[in-house]
Amino acid sequence: MEKVKVNDKTFGLSIPEAEIRKKVKAVAQQISRDMEGKNPLLLGVLNGAFIFAADLMREMTIPCEVSFVKLASYQGTTSTGKVSEVLGINEDLTGRHIIIVEDIVDTGLTMKRMIETLGTRNPASVSVCALLVKPEKLQVELNLKYVALEIPNEFIVGYGLDYDQAGRGLRDIYTLLEE
Repeated sequence: MEKVKVNDKTFGLSIPEAEIRKKVKAVAQQISRDMEGKNPLLLGVLNGAFIFAADLMREMTIPCEVSFVKLASYQGTTSTGKVSEVLGINEDLTGRHIIIVEDIVDTGLTMKRMIETLGTRNPASVSVCALLVKPEKLQVELNLKYVALEIPNEFIVGYGLDYDQAGRGLRDIYTLLEE
């Protein structure tokens, strides 16, 4: 579909499913090489990263574990700039290699806070794996080790990303069109 209607807004196709899958596989291969013999913990950020985390894990060629944390910083199409931890981490992270799996990094504030919080739990390492990054919107310095795609500063839905909880199930990624 070239256009989709999600709630009250129209979105146009920007990243087809085939391209997403290709990029996810490439990132999984890179992580698998870098983490050979380390059994990393993929820490998916809910709700948006659940599809990406599942597809990433299925493409990994090394043993790994998965867990999830729920953070919130969006209302509608805008980041509030405030991060609230909704569901925390129960695992012992001491000595573990943690890979935060995030759907999208725009300001970087959520990632910065999460990296700082995880650092207090004595992990061996903390890396970030983002499906999408908006480089022109970053407000903080971050070491984003694994990035599938860089995108412009536009609002998107699909492949786990939502607009007011709708549109997550779309297989492709769509960009908000001006109406």
